[in-house]
Amino acid sequence: MSAGKILVIDDDPQIRRVMKVILTGERYEVVEARSGEAALVKFREFLPDLVLLDLNMPGMGGLETCRSIRDVSDAPIIIVTVRQEESEKVDLLDAGADDYITKPFGKHEALARIRAALRRAPALSSAPQPFVSEELEIDFETRKVRAGSNNVRLTPKEFELLRYLVSQRGKPVPHRELLQAVWGPDYGDQTDYLRVFITHLRKKIEPNPAKPKYILTEPWLGYRFAP
Repeated sequence: MSAGKILVIDDDPQIRRVMKVILTGERYEVVEARSGEAALVKFREFLPDLVLLDLNMPGMGGLETCRSIRDVSDAPIIIVTVRQEESEKVDLLDAGADDYITKPFGKHEALARIRAALRRAPALSSAPQPFVSEELEIDFETRKVRAGSNNVRLTPKEFELLRYLVSQRGKPVPHRELLQAVWGPDYGDQTDYLRVFITHLRKKIEPNPAKPKYILTEPWLGYRFAP
């Protein structure tokens, strides 16, 4: 039984070959593409459950490819990058990526990220009530978010992160609890990783991301959604 369909996009044939061996060994179906242009064709034909996308490619680059896929699908996209700066990682998420892996990375890290991207968040005992304020509206049933006068498109993981914070509204949520609730048991200690996602979510929903009003930092502990 297949564990899922993955499209691997990378211009390096050796990396594609290694990833195919690793992924097929875990029962994933794999299709490869060596360019962004080829990837868009393969995406329409293969309809993958997840995309593993290298950032640096000739021709159509990783960011442009990511945006083109995100325009037509909500399938999880994991970008492979050598970038280290947090601001650059936020740019990747802004292009529509759900996650990123920084080179060099190991087999177990890559598989954990893939499992986390494919995993659905555990169902809450009841969906949070819609949140409505002058600047922000969140409808969890329709998955619609409005910030100011703009409708905001969140990736699946961004929406799950926001949903969990709102479900605990007013309460401090520790880093480990938030990571494991949204990404699963493989996570727990990646506070820097969580900070990147929180930064990007604030950028999308806060009136002033530099001075957040809704997603507040609890120093040394985690985050809190302030109703």
